[in-house]
Amino acid sequence: MSDSRAIDPDAIQLPQMFGQYRLEELINQGGFSEIWLARDPERNSVCVRRLINDSLFNFTERARFFAGCEVLQRLQGCELIIGYREHGKIEGSPFLAMEYVEASNLKLLLARSDDLLHEYLGNILIDSARALEFVHDAGFMHLDFKPENLLVTRNANVKLIDFDLAQPRPEQPKKSSKNPGTPAYMAPEQLLRQPFDHRVDIFALGVTAYELVTLEKPFPGDSPDEILRRQLDRRDFRPPREVNPGVPASLEKVIVKCLETDPGSRYPFLSVVLRDLERALYL
Repeated sequence: MSDSRAIDPDAIQLPQMFGQYRLEELINQGGFSEIWLARDPERNSVCVRRLINDSLFNFTERARFFAGCEVLQRLQGCELIIGYREHGKIEGSPFLAMEYVEASNLKLLLARSDDLLHEYLGNILIDSARALEFVHDAGFMHLDFKPENLLVTRNANVKLIDFDLAQPRPEQPKKSSKNPGTPAYMAPEQLLRQPFDHRVDIFALGVTAYELVTLEKPFPGDSPDEILRRQLDRRDFRPPREVNPGVPASLEKVIVKCLETDPGSRYPFLSVVLRDLERALYL
């Protein structure tokens, strides 16, 4: 796993040993965790993520971290999912060791309108949907599907990452006492705290696809309430072809169906989304 967010120069640390891993370069950091390029005992490159805000009272982050590790461990067997090595604790610090990939996340590629997107947009869209389909078929919902959690190599290979918010996929829409996520990619039923199922991930895929073809968000807003209002109102919604006339009409139809307010009007399964995406993109 690799990411390319800016690192605070004051936070950069010298190479250090962390259990059996030699941490060589800090490549990402957040409020609760940091990600290192590391070497294992055989000197293979690996990615080590460790919790840094790990007080005894930080129950929520610790629980999410370990739950995400366990989900990732169960999702192995698909080349579109970041590779799992091991997880546990070293000197009391929770950690996850993963495959290291030379890649940028899709959010950064979008921000700079990278040429890679123009050349391989169809492949990136299809592989992102396939990765999400694998998660669903394995019995989970990702619940934080967004460009930042998709790594793309210079050869346009896709890796889905970050399963901290993943939950088991219910047979029927189910209300959750927890409602974490990124509002811009959350479906209306999530923002309304109504029962939901795997179709919220299909909505998030629609938001991501819309961004890929327009470089804009379909429902912009500075707060969850404003985003929800735009989702429900729709008077300000601009179909993809209105923003970018180069988008094929058949692709626009797929994206708009993923973005339906009513989950019953959305695609029921990723397999159907993929069928229509492949037809629209001739892949």
